[in-house]
Amino acid sequence: MAFGDITKQFAKQALGNSAKSVLDSLRPSEVPKLDSPQLAEHASVESVGATILAELRAMQNALKEDSELVVLAHTGFEMLRVLEFYVPSPQVAVLIGIDTEKNVTRFITRIDSAQLTCKVMKVQPPAAPVRINFITSKPKTA
Repeated sequence: MAFGDITKQFAKQALGNSAKSVLDSLRPSEVPKLDSPQLAEHASVESVGATILAELRAMQNALKEDSELVVLAHTGFEMLRVLEFYVPSPQVAVLIGIDTEKNVTRFITRIDSAQLTCKVMKVQPPAAPVRINFITSKPKTA
């Protein structure tokens, strides 16, 4: 066997073993069982925005007293923790929250293009869980 072939063989073994150990470390030994999300009542849902808001409300309503729903929005420049959703029209959402430097930030976007990351997190006492506020505009009557 040539010296180059031996080197290639050692490289394959080394990379194969390290890749396997990295993948094994990413796999939890015990996969937590997640409850399937309850279907929100969508009797009069007319838009993507209404569906997204209904899902967020359902996730927040299902929380226990010691948990909070953390919703993160990537604005393109930074990550925003959303504390309030204001929907002035079916197509537009204003996400109000704080950025990484704790500045109050408003992110105005088409609601169907907003990408949100939602996670339930436990709150350590004595802190109180934060609840997201949802504000929708009332349809104008003529």
